[in-house]
Amino acid sequence: MARTTALPAIAAGESGLNRYLQEIRGFPMLQPDEEFMLAKRFKEHGDSKAAERMITSHLRLVAKIAMGYRGYGLPIGEVISEGNVGLMQAVKRFEPDKGFRLATYAMWWIKASIQEYVLRSWSLVKMGTTASQKKLFFNLRRMKGQIQALDEGDLKPDQVKLIATRLGVEEKEVVNMNRRLSGDASLNSHVSADAEGEWQDWLVDDTDSQEVTMADNEEAAMRKEMLSGALEKLTDRERRVFEARKLRDDPVTLEDLSVEFKVSRERIRQIEVRAFEKVQKAVKNAAQKALTPRAAAALPAR
Repeated sequence: MARTTALPAIAAGESGLNRYLQEIRGFPMLQPDEEFMLAKRFKEHGDSKAAERMITSHLRLVAKIAMGYRGYGLPIGEVISEGNVGLMQAVKRFEPDKGFRLATYAMWWIKASIQEYVLRSWSLVKMGTTASQKKLFFNLRRMKGQIQALDEGDLKPDQVKLIATRLGVEEKEVVNMNRRLSGDASLNSHVSADAEGEWQDWLVDDTDSQEVTMADNEEAAMRKEMLSGALEKLTDRERRVFEARKLRDDPVTLEDLSVEFKVSRERIRQIEVRAFEKVQKAVKNAAQKALTPRAAAALPAR
């Protein structure tokens, strides 16, 4: 199945996205037995019409997953398009006789394709090269949710101070990163000026199927296993510093750790950097081994 399989077009701008979400909502969801027969027809006979029906019935799933990456400041239409590429690759490689639903399998490929696009688009230059900026990049939205900082635009001074304190970064870095990551519309905003519905109304039902829930649980368990394995690569001191600085909502200060280990703050910082590099390398290697048979081939050729 070629990448050129016909799909609804996503025109530029909010109105174009609105039309696309309306259009994909019109494609019916497949019942398990119907999905199985379509998958068999495509696998055994190369029936392109069967493949197209499987793809279009899962476009809402792609849109839902893509919306989860809206905070990275990238054009949401392009994110959805990359997810659709992953979906097509999943359909091509789907094995219906394995006994699970296409959604379970496709989520790996959709996320892999989107994540590759995000990482390719968000260079270190855009993210910032310091450890604190990287930490902000991956944790700011979670922190805003914890303190219920849900308003659009700049954070309030007290919110900035609280986030900076909890993450151990400077307040100006919180302000700058928040502005970088606030480029996309909220799911709760209206799709157009004369429409009553919100963006989220056009997505797949929030009550995920058992297959989707299982895929999420499997992914979370895999990430936890990878991190656990990576931590085993560290010395006792490196592990203590890494967990205290990177895995806590309220990180231990360099000063407190320097007192604990009777070394300078700079030495603790060096240990933290070395430990982070070890964990990053170990997790990356583990992810490549785990995802290669499932999702790596879904990434578009460049």
